[in-house]
This record gives sequence, C-alpha cells and structure tokens, in this order.
Amino acid sequence: MTTPKSVAGRLFALLGVFTEERPSATLSELSRSAGLALSTTHRLVNELVEWGALGRDTEGRYHVGLRLFELATLSPSTLGLREHALPFLEDLYEVTHQNVQLAVLDGLDAVYLERISAHNAVNVVTRIGSRLPAHASGVGLAMLAFAPAEVQELALRSPMRRFTPKTITTPAALREMLARVRRDGYAVSDAQIELITLSVAAPIRGADDGVVAAVSIVVPHDVDVSGLVPVVRAAARGISRVLGAPGARPVPRGAPV
Repeated sequence: MTTPKSVAGRLFALLGVFTEERPSATLSELSRSAGLALSTTHRLVNELVEWGALGRDTEGRYHVGLRLFELATLSPSTLGLREHALPFLEDLYEVTHQNVQLAVLDGLDAVYLERISAHNAVNVVTRIGSRLPAHASGVGLAMLAFAPAEVQELALRSPMRRFTPKTITTPAALREMLARVRRDGYAVSDAQIELITLSVAAPIRGADDGVVAAVSIVVPHDVDVSGLVPVVRAAARGISRVLGAPGARPVPRGAPV
C-alpha cells in the first residue's frame, strides 16, 4: 500500500478503514490498514477524536463519530430531502407495514438516506448510510434509468456484482431493464440482492424535473406487486410535488391537458 503523502490524504486513509463490515478498529489495525506509522496514526487519530470525527469505546476500539453524520446531513443530496420525504414514507409504511426506503444515486451506487421497517417485515441488508450497486437494487434502477447518458454507459461498461442467480450481470439485461423502467415509470427488482425479497421503486423528481432520488418498498419475493406499484408511485409523486417538480404539480381546474 502506498503511504499517503499529504495530511489530508492520511486522514482520508484512516477514515477509509471503516466499512460496514468493519465498523470499529484498534489503533494498530488502523495503522496497518491505512499504511501509516503507528506514531503518525496515534497523533492523527487523537486529532480526529478531539474534533469528533472518531469516537473510542471502553475496549479501546475506534469508531466513526457523530460529527461526520452531522456533516453528511448537510450534503446537497440530503439537505431537506429526508424532511420533505418522511411524511410520504410514513404514509407508505402505514399502508404496507413493510420496509420503506429513500435513496439517492452516488456514482453507480444507491445510498440509503432513510428506512422505516416493521419488526416483522422481511429482512433487508440495507441501513441508513449503506449503499448497494444501482444495477441490483430497485431504487438504483429507478434512478439509473433516468440518469445522464454518460452515467448509464458507465454502468453498462462496468463489472456488475452478482448477489444471487437472479442478479442482472450483463449489459444487455441491464439495458433492457432500464428501458422498461423508463417506459413504465417504476422499477421491480426481484430477488436480485436476496432471494427472499422483492423491491418496487419509483423515481423522485426535483425542481428541474430531473430525478434526484427514489423511494421503494421491499417485500417478500412472492408478494403480488400489482397493489404496490400505485402506492409507491403515489408516494414518489407526492415527494416530487413538495420538491417543486413541474411534472408533479396538480393540473389547475379547467386548464388544458
């Protein structure tokens, strides 16, 4: 591993050690994984703890601090979006009592900003702040289908991770799926991440009518989706309307259609 030369690069290397699979680490683990000397790691980690970017538990292991979460909520992709979307997510949850999710697109990944789940809902692998490849997730497909052409082409050229035998892994299959989502206005991802789940997702549009996020519901794979599509699309349209999307505004009474 190449040792980062700048101070910022070293700090990013330390923060990059933390993943969903490794939410905490000892000082020596941080040093080894970041490719930094133990003395340098000790000094930088102390500064990160003092600032609030890292925390330390009673066993001496370090974890991501709340200060980073506070900063993440100021991202233009999330600022105001969760607050505007939450009433619609709650309504969707009350109708279905399943997993309801809100996500944005970051590169070729869907990043989950919010999730509401019942204790007896089908198990899902996502959590707030986690990410999944767009080609394999309902929200990802709902956003990727309306992404700029260069983003779609990058997705078609990039390796596609296989999660189950039903995961989309070829450019032809992904191209066909994206065309279907654009035609129908919603995405169905059936057993792509886990064989026990199915996701129905719809795109959310912003003030310029471009797709800025997506909402989904995740249910057991054998559930009939025909009753879910209208409520998911209604939630997406409601959020889009609050965000000022021209196409989601109510048509004035008497106006030509």
